[in-house]
Amino acid sequence: MTSVSDPPSGSFQFSQLIYDTRYRSLTFQLIALLLLIAAFSWLGYNLVNNLRAAGLNFSYGFLGEPANYDINQRLIEYTSQSTHWRASVVGVLNTLLVAVLGCITATVIGVVVGVLRLSNNWLVSKLMAVYVEIFRNVPVLIWILVIMAIFVAVLPQPRDFRGDDATASMVWGSFAFTGRGFYAPLPIFGPGGWIVVAVFIASIIGIFGLKRYATKKLYAEGRVIKTLWPSVGLFFVPTLLVFFLLGRPISLEYPALAGFNFQGGIFMRNSLISLWFALSIYTAAFIAENVRAGILAVSKGQTEAAASLGLRPGRIMNLVVLPQALRVIVPPLISQYLNLTKNSSLAIAVGYMDLTGTLGGITLNQTGRAIESVLLLMTFYLAISLAISAIMNAYNNAVRMRER
Repeated sequence: MTSVSDPPSGSFQFSQLIYDTRYRSLTFQLIALLLLIAAFSWLGYNLVNNLRAAGLNFSYGFLGEPANYDINQRLIEYTSQSTHWRASVVGVLNTLLVAVLGCITATVIGVVVGVLRLSNNWLVSKLMAVYVEIFRNVPVLIWILVIMAIFVAVLPQPRDFRGDDATASMVWGSFAFTGRGFYAPLPIFGPGGWIVVAVFIASIIGIFGLKRYATKKLYAEGRVIKTLWPSVGLFFVPTLLVFFLLGRPISLEYPALAGFNFQGGIFMRNSLISLWFALSIYTAAFIAENVRAGILAVSKGQTEAAASLGLRPGRIMNLVVLPQALRVIVPPLISQYLNLTKNSSLAIAVGYMDLTGTLGGITLNQTGRAIESVLLLMTFYLAISLAISAIMNAYNNAVRMRER
C-alpha cells in the first residue's frame, strides 16, 4: 500500500523535490545549508574588504615573529625569543594540563561527595550538602582568588626553610610547599627508563582487564574471582622487577634551597595549584549532584534484591547501582568537563599563562591582530571541547546498558 502523497513510480521529475515526501526534507536541508554557506561567505567577504579598506590584511604571519615575553609556567622549552606560535602552543599545553588535572580531581571528589550525600549518617550527609551548596552557589572566580590569597598568606616563604630554627621544613625531605609554589622531586630517565614506564602502563591495563574479566565471570557464571591482591601484585611486582633488572634507570632530582629560592625538582607555581584546586572543588559540587541523581534514579528494589542475595553494601554499589546509574551520570558529566575546561580561561586572574593569557592576551595586544587571534583562540577551544565530547561519548557508549 502506498502513501497518498507518494507519486506513482516512474521517471524522476524535478517537481518531486518539493511535492514528494521522499525528497522534500532533503531539499529543504540542502537549501538551508546553501543559505548558511552564502551568509558566512558574505560576512567573510565584508570582513576582508573592511580590513583592506582600513589598511589591514588578514594574515597569520605574526605567528612566526618573536614573542618577546616570558611565560612563567611551561611544559616545553620556551624563551622570550620564541615565536608567537610557540607561545600559543605553551598556552594550549597549560590549558590542557589544568583541564586534565581538574577533571580527574573533580571526578574523584564529586563521586565521593555524591555517595556520601546519600549516607545514613545524618552528620556526614549534611556536611556534604553544605559543601555542595557553598561551592556551587559562589562564582568560581571568587574561589580562585580566595584560594590564591590563602596560599600566599598562609604558606611559608623559601627563606623560612633555612637554618635550624626554621618555621617550616620540607615534607619527607622531598616536598616543599611555599607561598611561591610547590616543589617536588623530578624523575630523571636514564637508558631503559621508558621501558619501566611502559611496563607500569601495561600493569594498569592488566588490572582493568582483570577486573573486567572477574565481573564478566560473575555475571555469566556467578563465580566470584578475588581481584584485590592480584591487582596489588600487578601494580607493583612487574614494574619493580623491571626497574631493578635494568639497573634502576630512573632516579630523582630533589629540590634544594640555593640562595633565595629552591633549585631543581618540579616547580608548580601557586597560580597553577590555586586554579587547579578551585576548579576541582567547584566542579566537584556539580558532579556530586549528578552522581546523587544517578544513584537515586536506580530503583530501590535493585538494592534490596542484591542485598537479599547476600551481597555486601560495597559490592552492591559497585556491581548493581553504579553500572545502572552511569547512564544518568555520564551525559551531564560531559557538560561539567566542558565547563571546567572553559572556566580555565579565568587563569589570567592569578597570573597563570594559559591559552587565553598568551594568544588571547599578550600576543593579541602586541601584534594588534585581534580578529586573527580571537578566531584562532575560538578554534583551539572548539577543538578541545569537541575532543572531550568525543572521548566521553565513546565512554558513554561503552558503559551503557544493553539488553540481552
